[in-house]
Amino acid sequence: MAAPRHIPILLLVISSAILLLGVAEADEGGEGAPRGRRLLVLVDDLAVRSSHSAFFGSLQAREFDLDFRLADDPKLSLHRYGQYLYDGLVLFAPSTPRFGGSLDQNAVLEFIDAGHDMILAADSSASDLIRGIATECGVDFDEDPEAMVVDHINYAVTDADGDHTLIAGDDLIQSDVILGSKKIEAPVLFRGIGHAVNPSNSLVLKVLPASPSAYSANPTTKLASPPSLTGSAISLVSAMQARNNARVLVSGSLDLFSNRFLKSGVQKAGSKMRHEKAGNEQFVTETSKWVFHERGHLKAVNVKHNKVGETNEPSMYRINDDLEYSVEIYEWSGTSWKPYVADDVQVQFYMMSPYVLKTLSTDKKGVFSTSFKVPDVYGVFQFKVEYQRLGYTGLSLSKQIPVRPYRHNEYERFITSAYPYYASSFSTMGAFFIFSFVYLYHK
Repeated sequence: MAAPRHIPILLLVISSAILLLGVAEADEGGEGAPRGRRLLVLVDDLAVRSSHSAFFGSLQAREFDLDFRLADDPKLSLHRYGQYLYDGLVLFAPSTPRFGGSLDQNAVLEFIDAGHDMILAADSSASDLIRGIATECGVDFDEDPEAMVVDHINYAVTDADGDHTLIAGDDLIQSDVILGSKKIEAPVLFRGIGHAVNPSNSLVLKVLPASPSAYSANPTTKLASPPSLTGSAISLVSAMQARNNARVLVSGSLDLFSNRFLKSGVQKAGSKMRHEKAGNEQFVTETSKWVFHERGHLKAVNVKHNKVGETNEPSMYRINDDLEYSVEIYEWSGTSWKPYVADDVQVQFYMMSPYVLKTLSTDKKGVFSTSFKVPDVYGVFQFKVEYQRLGYTGLSLSKQIPVRPYRHNEYERFITSAYPYYASSFSTMGAFFIFSFVYLYHK
């Protein structure tokens, strides 16, 4: 017996409803997040997956989808059909001389230029490929391939009889946005190579600088000449936020992320205090939150401007008009968007140069606003907000608006500043009348 004709249609409707429900649930789960959760993890040895499992586990606990691949995998690719397959890159393959597949140094840099994020960890075996990527990100590793960071004062006690390359660093950047609000009490263990940061490059920050007593050299040989990198000029871990808000973390130590360092106790030389756990776990967790935009990401919405007493946005303003400007700014907390609170957000009313510069006041619910008078200059102006703050993504807002002069019928009937001219005109007419009268009737 043939099945009723309406049954296939009913099944089609049910399957479509299930599909739409699944899509809606997927959208709801990632609604509003500033970045995706797909990470490509490149290693030069799959043993790194187990030796650094605690760090990878913290990422997976925060719902990141990790794709582990060997760096020389012949099928490697970051994009397909013009779309990127991943939202971030974890590069834990310091010794790889070349990548597999279509991946190379330029592809990695294009990935960052497209607004994606990366964590790069190197060590003393760092290849020219890894050094080249780091250089393009504003970080220059020591050119000596045998060099490591040595510190004979700020080393871990467990390395007392060694070459003092196991550094116990505690001079961290002062930024709650990058390192979290909870202070890292224990020193961070570091063994690896140092790098230099160009001080004129405002995009790169030293997250963990070396102490003034550190230097970069081959620890197994005597120094024949002064080392090229010394003291606080050495950075152990640096962060870069590009102008497109892509973030990169560069570490000269792959061991910094290892289970051994994350779970090891630490006692700094010269200190009587021993910490049961080094600060590495908190350090790598908090910095990875920053790198992958779980913290410190701002967005601006609902940019509005209007005349005082009105609600509609005009197509142009007239000189000396009173206007209001407002914008809503929110910060991603890792789970949702929260109102951003600050007292240093400014707006410019700009034409070639700022004619008005005003600090926006906030209601602490995300709305920043101010009011001012349009300058007595006509032309094409812009409302501009250029906000750059340490650790936060930059905001660059611009809205163009023309300003016109008064029309001929909009001036006051009698202009106060013209009263002397009015008086001179009437006095001239009066004088002429008196002169004419005297001239005609005087004998």
